[in-house]
Amino acid sequence: MKKETIKAGQITIDFLMEAADTNGSAAVFEFIVPAGARVPIPHYHENFDETIYGLAGVMTFTVDGKVINIAPGETCFIPRGAVHGFNNLTPKEAKALAIITPALLGPIFFKEVAEIVNAGGPPDLEKLKLVMAKHGLVPVMPKMQSA
Repeated sequence: MKKETIKAGQITIDFLMEAADTNGSAAVFEFIVPAGARVPIPHYHENFDETIYGLAGVMTFTVDGKVINIAPGETCFIPRGAVHGFNNLTPKEAKALAIITPALLGPIFFKEVAEIVNAGGPPDLEKLKLVMAKHGLVPVMPKMQSA
């Protein structure tokens, strides 16, 4: 029942349900992360929670500094406000299901990110930060930089 596939850089996102399908309760999408792919900068969500369910391979999430490997059948709950990011540190592609509650994140966010990331050359971080902010995601830059 795939609704739409979005390719943002090396990451593929397949939406299964959006806000319109669930009366705003949840958005559900699968995402595939190739081995060693460039991934989004760590961030947190202001107004929604995220649950990750492993489908294939192993994804490594870091949630508020805690490293969590998610293999098929394993889950991770990311409450709003928790700083998190993810990687695929294995030599195999990884796939997971993300459930966003309530459904405040949808395909438009990933399309806007894809437009920036797929433009060629290094992505414009300032433009990415603006898109993230518009959709309720707050980027958290690595600690090497001053706050």
